[in-house]
Amino acid sequence: MMGVMMSASDQDKRLHYLDSMGIQVWARREPGRGEQTLVAVPDVVKDIPAATAGQDDIAGLDWEALRERVLSCTRCELHKQRTQAVFGVGSRTAQWLIIGEAPGADEDRQGEPFVGRAGKLLNNMLLAIGLQRAEVYIANIVKCRPPNNREPAPQEAQACAPYLARQIALIKPKIIIALGRVAAQNLLRTDSPVGSLRGKRFYYEQTDIPIIVTYHPAYLLRSPHEKRKVWQDLLAAQELFSSL
Repeated sequence: MMGVMMSASDQDKRLHYLDSMGIQVWARREPGRGEQTLVAVPDVVKDIPAATAGQDDIAGLDWEALRERVLSCTRCELHKQRTQAVFGVGSRTAQWLIIGEAPGADEDRQGEPFVGRAGKLLNNMLLAIGLQRAEVYIANIVKCRPPNNREPAPQEAQACAPYLARQIALIKPKIIIALGRVAAQNLLRTDSPVGSLRGKRFYYEQTDIPIIVTYHPAYLLRSPHEKRKVWQDLLAAQELFSSL
């Protein structure tokens, strides 16, 4: 669990990461002095199970067998034009699980999620709350790149759902961060926009693993004015994590 106190050197690094995100830093207000805290986690909202259809024997696979199954997967049409499937990356005992949408061109070539410009921004987002990329686990709703970087079709997401469900079961994270509309809507089985899902706490399936929704780094590259909202979401996630 992350500590609250930070050294002057750590504070300087954090300011650098926040600056790279385009976020102007202001002081966190302490409660009990007639002022509100910067971030408050709202009331709990219990929600919807994730997709589990077509699990077959995937639910019994260990890490290596699961990885091999994903790399050779033909469950949907996306496998026909991939360079390689993108399994996921990070610590297999991570307490934070970051879930995005789908691999892009860079990810398809390198076999790792979030390696392009959006990946660099994600790294800075994590560093801003004291997390190294290697400390978390990063995965996507689908493991193969959709053509022309389109969003995954429902049947494609459904085909990959058992793989992600097994990754979550193996990792047993303490918190899940859903990046963007596709990740949030598939995890929560909803068609609500990200804006209406932010600031609420959901739970994964029948577990006590909270899900926090925020904007995707790729969206922030197009809409940098939304970065402050993501910073608020990350602070809320950090605060929630510290209470678990």
